[in-house]
Amino acid sequence: MIRLTRLAATLVVAAAAITACGTTTVEPAAENTAPPASQTCADDTTKTSTDPVSMTDGVGRKVELAKPAQRVAVLEWQQTEDLLTLCLNPVAVADPKGYGTYVKAEPLPAGVANAGERGEPDFDALYATNPDLIVVEAFKADDELITKLEKRGVPVLATVGADAKGQIANMKKVFSMIGQATGRTERADLVLKQFDQHLAEAKQKVTATGDFLFFDGWIEGGNVVIRPYGKGALFTELGEQLGLTPAWTDKINSAYGSGGVDPAYGLAQTDIEGLTAVGAATLFYSDDETPDSYVKELTKSPIWTALPAVKEKRAYAFPAGVWGAGGPKSNEQAIDAYVKILTRK
Repeated sequence: MIRLTRLAATLVVAAAAITACGTTTVEPAAENTAPPASQTCADDTTKTSTDPVSMTDGVGRKVELAKPAQRVAVLEWQQTEDLLTLCLNPVAVADPKGYGTYVKAEPLPAGVANAGERGEPDFDALYATNPDLIVVEAFKADDELITKLEKRGVPVLATVGADAKGQIANMKKVFSMIGQATGRTERADLVLKQFDQHLAEAKQKVTATGDFLFFDGWIEGGNVVIRPYGKGALFTELGEQLGLTPAWTDKINSAYGSGGVDPAYGLAQTDIEGLTAVGAATLFYSDDETPDSYVKELTKSPIWTALPAVKEKRAYAFPAGVWGAGGPKSNEQAIDAYVKILTRK
């Protein structure tokens, strides 16, 4: 299982945005005229603003554009998905191959440039696409990546990709922010209204209760590493919305990896044996179905097969490509996965 983000891999982050100075005003580049690839945009009738943009981004920086951004480069997957849902094609994205593997909510159109790795962009490839806005994920205004990007004169919009104090609210905030920067506020409002309705309808379908744990994992040094989604994780919050109770009870701990869950993503780290801590809780997990998926090794473990949920056939894999740190459409996929599992006879 691939790590959620460059920041989730280190998790030495602050969940709160830090206010800082730094205004960027640049005339936009030529419009990106490629048709939107998103199937959700086929019948879109919402309007795009042409007014100048003046906004404060997720880490307190002032961002000003002469007109809404049209040629947008994106260096994180949630924000890439968001842009596509807003009916705009990015001119460049970080790790498009990985995006195509792990994020199925909004497929990338052909011809989008590869901007390098998430958090470690290929600057030459990035700027060769002539972007008029670069969207990044950050947790502080003096993030090293922002500093490097700002030196090139193209406006940078920093979004806080996760906040364990309220993941759904933060997801909505990021989506709305990108909508504002691109003049697609009307579209953003419509999508978020549809998301709220989708969740409300799901709540009407589900009557399940009880303890649960969602987790993913990866192989490291030949061993299976399990990443439980604790209280404050996005998929945990979705499960709570549907009436379930989180079984992973570790508290927030900024020293991720030494116990507890991190303050941004609500994630913990353990091994297969660590799953015994949740007792008889129902298990949900991510299986990316790639050749090196951790699930193949997990299911061979006698510890796994002895877990109550496994013995009682209450351990369920989510469909591949439901991204655990995505935008409204990925979250709707996750809601649908929960509902399908919880309402099966």
